[in-house]
Amino acid sequence: MRFDRVGVIGLGYAGLPLALTLSEKVERVYGVDLKEDKIQMLRQGHSYIEDVSDEDVRKVAGRFFPTTDYNVISECDAVIICVPTPLRKTGEPDISHVLSASQKVAQLIKRGTLVILESTTYPGTTEEVLKPEIESRGFTIGKDAFLAFSPERVDPGNKKWTLKNTPKVVGGVTQECTRRAVALYSLVVDKVVPVSSPKIAEMAKLLENTFRAVNIALVNEFALMCRRMKIDIWEVIDAASTKPFGFMPFYPGPGVGGHCIPVDPMYLAWRVRSYNFRSRFIELAHEINKRMPEETVNIIAEALNWHGKPLRDSVVLIIGVTYKPNVSDYRESPALDVIDLLTMKGAKVIINDPYVQGIEVGPHIYKSQELTEELLSSVDCVVVLTPHDTYDWHWIAEHARLIVDTRNAIPRDEKYRSKVFRL
Repeated sequence: MRFDRVGVIGLGYAGLPLALTLSEKVERVYGVDLKEDKIQMLRQGHSYIEDVSDEDVRKVAGRFFPTTDYNVISECDAVIICVPTPLRKTGEPDISHVLSASQKVAQLIKRGTLVILESTTYPGTTEEVLKPEIESRGFTIGKDAFLAFSPERVDPGNKKWTLKNTPKVVGGVTQECTRRAVALYSLVVDKVVPVSSPKIAEMAKLLENTFRAVNIALVNEFALMCRRMKIDIWEVIDAASTKPFGFMPFYPGPGVGGHCIPVDPMYLAWRVRSYNFRSRFIELAHEINKRMPEETVNIIAEALNWHGKPLRDSVVLIIGVTYKPNVSDYRESPALDVIDLLTMKGAKVIINDPYVQGIEVGPHIYKSQELTEELLSSVDCVVVLTPHDTYDWHWIAEHARLIVDTRNAIPRDEKYRSKVFRL
């Protein structure tokens, strides 16, 4: 089988790297995204994602064709859907982007086309949403159209594990669907792992991220327990980590953020309700993690109180607002909730983050301020939320009057001890 022309729908943190990598191996790749500004940047040879350089875009010019026009799908031998799957405000899955993409793809594909969904979703989506849509156009899955699910495993900012060396799980509706999907991904991935069905692949992705969410919640609760008992959670984790088997370290923080950990487990929790099953573990983990921004604000208030200051009218400098270090993405970042709660309690908030120019929280817009000795020494409290590698923690500790460190970033120097409050 040949994959001369491939379409990638959705050019975000997962779709764009995939499209560019495929462009090095196939004759032509169409990247489809409805955001005109993104398409224009790519056409001019510029990237809008940290993990993708301008050079990465430019070196595949003539093979990679970004567009807002879905009609290019009619030329493709394979189409990969990488659109967002967020949660609604009600906490229910929002698969509207998947529905829209699948409808357009079904209308445009030619006979023999392979369609793969990569967007994280609840088990059953591929077979219950995409399969009927494609079959309604007169195709028979496994004979004249092919369908599979392969979860994206992109970890933004991770230089060690990339698309190429991270194993790729693939589950097709039929064995032939799986075989074709494996053949496509084998062009760009070192190890492709076929499984027996799309549901296995869909559930595997949810297990991966639920595993992380639950363990982060566990260590967050341990952190709160340790604070009550005046025990250093960070030293506890270090000590437990010396066990060479049966333990994997997770670390507490002000909450969880991003496009996966706060969202994906709730897709599963929602889905299993239709089977008259309640996922109590997932719901409890979600509750604990969602509570951490409030606990962080309580620690800030406690630290200020020890220094004779009320939270109201205090000036609080937030260090790092993105959901994880060394990226510019602040979707679902716990920093947003921390800032909102601080503002509601009357604090005056300033932010610094070298990866963002500013953020909007409710009716307020916060511009990232230059980090200077004067700023550090003038504010009532410095709060470390996201420990970017670019920060000089000794320098920050030297000049700040009071620090709340939710990430154990500040060096454990005796001279800083009286002014550092750790989670």
